[in-house]
Parts: sequence; C-alpha cells; structure tokens
Amino acid sequence: MTRAFLIVMDSVGAGGAPDADTFFNGDVPDTGANTLAHIIQECSAGRAEEGRSGPLNIPHLEAMGLGAALRIASSDAVPGFAGVPQGLFGVATEVSRGKDTPSGHWELAGVPVPWDWHYFPDAKPSFPAEIMELTAKLSGAGGTLCNGHSSGIEVINTFGAEHVKTGWPIIYTSADSVMQIAAHEEHFGLERLLKLCKDLAPVLHEMKLGRVIARPFVGSVKDGFTRTQNRHDYAIAAPSPTLLDWAYDAGRKTYAVGKIGDIFSMRGVSDLRKGSDAVLFDHLCDVMDEAPDGAFVFANFVEFDSLFGHRRDVSGYARHLEWFDAQIARLLARMKAGDLILFTADHGNDPTWVGTDHTRERVPVLGTGVGAKPIGNVNFVDVAASIAKHLGVPSQGPGRSFL
Repeated sequence: MTRAFLIVMDSVGAGGAPDADTFFNGDVPDTGANTLAHIIQECSAGRAEEGRSGPLNIPHLEAMGLGAALRIASSDAVPGFAGVPQGLFGVATEVSRGKDTPSGHWELAGVPVPWDWHYFPDAKPSFPAEIMELTAKLSGAGGTLCNGHSSGIEVINTFGAEHVKTGWPIIYTSADSVMQIAAHEEHFGLERLLKLCKDLAPVLHEMKLGRVIARPFVGSVKDGFTRTQNRHDYAIAAPSPTLLDWAYDAGRKTYAVGKIGDIFSMRGVSDLRKGSDAVLFDHLCDVMDEAPDGAFVFANFVEFDSLFGHRRDVSGYARHLEWFDAQIARLLARMKAGDLILFTADHGNDPTWVGTDHTRERVPVLGTGVGAKPIGNVNFVDVAASIAKHLGVPSQGPGRSFL
C-alpha cells in the first residue's frame, strides 16, 4: 500500500486566476493579485525586513518547482526562483464561485460548490434583526454587540470592554460567507460560546452561509485582549462525499490536522489533531511516524492567512513561509517508500493588495514522492482524483489524475 499527505498552506496563492476581475477587495478587482510573486518581489527589493532580511529563502519548496509553477500561473517576475524542478510542480485553478476556506478545500477534496454562498453586506447593520434577536435569545445574554464587518483583532479591541461589562456576545462578519462570534472565555464561558455557535449554525446553513465561527478570547481592559487557540468552525456540510469520505469508506485511516475537521464537519475523519501552526507541524510529524499503510492525511496551516495575509503583513508572511519551508525537512526525513506529499493552497491573500480580504488566485501544486513531474495547469478537483489514484481508492468526483 501507499500513504498520501495533502498539506494546505492556507492562502498561499500563485496569481493568474482567469476570473480575478469578478472578485473584489472593496471596489478594487483582484486582477493582478499574486501572493507568492509579490512577497518574493518585496523580499528581493529589501522591503520585507521586519524580523528577517534579504531574498525569500524557501529552498525545499523551490527545489520541488515553486518558481516554475509560478511561471505557469502568470508572467509576474519571481527573482531568484529559477532552479530546475526536482519534484512534482504545477498550478491549480478553482471553478467554485468563492475565494474562501470551504470552497477551496471542498474542491481540492473533489467537490466543487454547487450553489452561491450567502454573504452579509458591508453595512451597518450587517445582519438582519431576526438573526440578532435569535442570537441574543440563544445566548441568554439579552443583547449583542457590533453587527458589522470587522477584523478579529479590531473587533475585540473595540467591543471587548463593553462585552465584559454587559455579557453580550460580539457578532461580526467579513467578505467571506461567515458569521463570527467573539466572547471572553472566562466572563462569557468557552462552552457557552461553542454551544451558541452550534445552535445557530443550522439556521445560518439553511441560508447557505458557509460557517459560524466561535472566536474566543482572554485578557482584560487593563492588559488588552488576545484571541486563543480554541476557535471552532461550524461549517455547512459538503453536498456530496469528499476525498476524506472516499478514503474512509474504503477502510483507510484518515487524519485531519488543523481546521480540516471543522471544514468537513468531521465527516470521513478517523483522527483529529489541532493547535497553532507550530504545534500542528509537531502533530504532522507524529502522524507521519504513526500513520499505517494506506492512510490519508489532510492538513491545513492557517496562520499564513489569519496572522499575515488579512493583516497585510508582508514581512510576517515571508517569515512564516521561511519557517514552514525549514520544517519540511522534518517531513522529508520521515517519508517511507510509496509516500506522496502534495503542498497546495485554498485561495490567495496577497499581503501587498488593497483591503483585508482574500484574493482570487490560482494555487501552487508541489509534490515529492513521484520524482520530477511537470503537471501544468490543472483543476482543484484533479488533486483529489490524483490522491485517490495514489491510494488505490475509487474517485467519486469530476477530477482527473495528474499522476
């Protein structure tokens, strides 16, 4: 048998999406957004020097063929990335009408989104009165705060003190198809927050809203507020079986590392590991040591997106890419005969772009375990079909294997 590892570098886009002009950050279309190329350019020009210095140094991804993959996606310059690929390399194009977590992950797992997502308007208020009334009722708090678009850090800094005083949960959204609820782990209670989100989720899912997200935080007015690692996403279920289901139903052990369990509503998951990206890499190494023949491991590293993309922090994003690339050596040392590791992304989040939202981009597909292999421009669903072929399980989606 063989094992397969699908590792999503959340938001690490490659530019070149053919429909980028129909997706926006505010009033600006995503045409020309390119997360990786623009970070490479900024580093090369000496404009990403906070906590790091010089050209972007990600030798493992480059050895697989990152530079060559970026040249497939677009004509944007990628100085210093001209090496001869030693692994599998190409880019993937999404068809689902979303540049968000569920759309990207579901399609990578073989299931394009068959509907249009519901979004709440960038207005004040964002949510309709009946949703706010239901939220207040289910929370038992008697009221809510915010009811608008906001970033997660901004919203707790703005409403944290009032939340602690009143006990009212903080309700906000973004350009994604989400309702996010922030509450203090001690003053409001973590389990109470999770129950509120779980109870609200079916109502929002009926509207084709992608996720209700619990965003717990700690701290005080005096010392400031900080989000914790106890985030939980209550995602709408995929409309048909995904790669996780295909493998699980074929009797394979399946591992979800990071927020994969949330994204897929724990369907088709045998084993779940969660934590910060640093903790997740430890988990991933442990899984590589433990996973039996025939196992499928699906991992997501979210902090590229959550800590650096949305905050438009080029230096931070570059630092995280360099940290992540250095960790890849730990995976390579654990590979067994027959293992396939694929690195990809779910969308873009160009830290040089306007606004704070995701950017519509193609994504890199890089791999090791099958030798040097150019795959060109493939579809997201082809990733699922390829892993299914490698594992020897039936593919139930529309994709075609590139192996």
